[in-house]
Amino acid sequence: MFYSVFMALSDRERRLLAEMEAALATDDPRLQSRLAGSTISATKPRLLLGGALVALGIAVIFAGLIAKNTPVGVLGFLFALSGVLTLVRSIGALASGAGKSSQRQKGARTSFSDRMQQRWDRRNFE
Repeated sequence: MFYSVFMALSDRERRLLAEMEAALATDDPRLQSRLAGSTISATKPRLLLGGALVALGIAVIFAGLIAKNTPVGVLGFLFALSGVLTLVRSIGALASGAGKSSQRQKGARTSFSDRMQQRWDRRNFE
């Protein structure tokens, strides 16, 4: 429950919020599942962060080589690795978001797993 992290609530307020969440889940399960899903978005700042981490990691690797200090080089490698992972996730999310919107516009065929997911959603939520 996110609300208990941000502010102190009385027991009555917590109970009311829990009831509202339960009502939302029964009224609109798709909205509730979307709200509970991942919040990672492929935005320009995330791409810039990944690029900056890669550049910082390479600079720290070279600093470790020059200083002949292995732990500094390992730390630089970890920075660069996290930057590459951030870039890959952001580009992948960007590509999948563009692919989904183009499929909806063109009416192109969906993959087998997408069709199975749609059937599962229709059975359980409608």
